Amino acid sequence: MIVKQMPVGSLGTNCYLLSDEVSGLGAVIDPGGSAKTILAAVAEARVTVTMLLLTHGHFDHTGAVKELREAFPGVKVYLHPADKALLGDAIMPAIGETEDYGEGDVLTLGSLSIRVLHTPGHTPGGVCLAVENVLFTGDTLFEGSMGRTDFPGGDERAMFSSLRRLGKLEGDYQVCPGHMGTTTLSAERAYNYYMREAMRG
Repeated sequence: MIVKQMPVGSLGTNCYLLSDEVSGLGAVIDPGGSAKTILAAVAEARVTVTMLLLTHGHFDHTGAVKELREAFPGVKVYLHPADKALLGDAIMPAIGETEDYGEGDVLTLGSLSIRVLHTPGHTPGGVCLAVENVLFTGDTLFEGSMGRTDFPGGDERAMFSSLRRLGKLEGDYQVCPGHMGTTTLSAERAYNYYMREAMRG
């Protein structure tokens, strides 16, 4: 498994290219903009992109979907239905047809299994994606922080429930968030004020 991180779009959102070395298949997680940057990374990795995985529907995580659809005909775009229902405004623009995924779903990317965890709070349909020892957390968990809950559809109580759920996962993970630097789940359990508070609940 290879993970390439790249800042994209006007907000420098973390977009990730997840590649399976066995099959040569790839998935783009949160293509928030800068389609040329993403396409260059795909070309360099020499993978075949079969899916776009969205941790939620905000524009800074979906901005390059249209261009990537054109570049990869037939590619599947996955989004939780709770966010799909909200698409159509400036914060969550329409992105065309999407496939539903949610809690307990497992997607197969070659030899890799991608486990979906529904983690609402930043948006109603926020998800995290667990692949081997890597956890893509979107705008749920950041290094030392958490996602905002003051946008339409945000819910602070749901966010703390989601953080508690992540904190109680077995073992450790490399955390790849939607913004800021990578971290580890063990570090966030120990030092992240919001996760510590959530786990006390």
